Amino acid sequence: MQLRRREDAMTVHRRRFLHLAAGAAALPVLPRSASAETWPARPVRLVVGFPAGNAPDIIARMLGQWLSDRLGQQFIVDNRPGAGSTIATEGVANSPADGYTLMLAVMSNAIGASLYTNLRYDLKRDLVGVAGVANAPFIMLVNPDVPARTVPEFIAYAKAHPGKINMASGGTGTSTHLLGELLKMMAGVELVHVPYRGNYIPDLLSGQTQLLFGPIPQTIGFVRDGRLRALAVTTPKRLDILPDVPTVGEFLPGYEGVGWYGLAAPKSTPREIVDRLNQETNAALADAEFKKKLANLGVEPIVATPAEYTRFIADEVDKWAKVIHHAAIKPE
Repeated sequence: MQLRRREDAMTVHRRRFLHLAAGAAALPVLPRSASAETWPARPVRLVVGFPAGNAPDIIARMLGQWLSDRLGQQFIVDNRPGAGSTIATEGVANSPADGYTLMLAVMSNAIGASLYTNLRYDLKRDLVGVAGVANAPFIMLVNPDVPARTVPEFIAYAKAHPGKINMASGGTGTSTHLLGELLKMMAGVELVHVPYRGNYIPDLLSGQTQLLFGPIPQTIGFVRDGRLRALAVTTPKRLDILPDVPTVGEFLPGYEGVGWYGLAAPKSTPREIVDRLNQETNAALADAEFKKKLANLGVEPIVATPAEYTRFIADEVDKWAKVIHHAAIKPE
């Protein structure tokens, strides 16, 4: 009798198990992403291809702080200078496409795509634009010991002293270099290019170099306190923040060069992460306090969808390829 009761109990347990198993099998299969960790579950690395204190670094830290506050995880700025930002770009392009490695893309990235022939990445193929951040006007700056106070005076001075004016830049192929090359080409002057891997401002302040096409966020403070002299801005029209400074184009018609800052990520980064970053970045660009900080740096917001910014970067690659070819610029 006891044996029969045990067998009956086992039969009940077996039927219950089979019933539960069948019910589990009938549940819908969840996609892999539904069971994955919610992004961001750990700190995000924001790579900058220039040293700390340079304009891209300043913009990256502003945006990184905003995203940290909004998304509840640290966005850590990782400075990886060298080779016109190509070292940093290669690292990002070859990183896992999981949303934990991003980069602050700048005009130098588009220039480097054509300047360097041995890159182990393709900017248009391996990176995706995430969001625009800001434009990047530049100022044509001279050390105060240079006697020129206008662009025509500088051109005359340079022609009278060929090969005697040192022009600093953030490296061969960077925006600070190409803007100078454009001036050389259009004005017919001979300048000595001095590329820097690190901070180029101290040598300009001391007079070891005499000319720089400097990003406004990095250099406007030196203009305001009189340590550097602004001859012109590189934008199509004068800037509200420097209304008395003319444009280079007022003296050299057709001269124009406006850089840019934006977010980029490895190509296969999940669309939901890209969209979230775009949404939060655009929220920053619409925020009055954030816009005020940008304005104080002399830059203006650039609002774009991921598709628009991806297309914009590709167009910039094509544009600067023509300049590099015309000037026969080679990497050093």
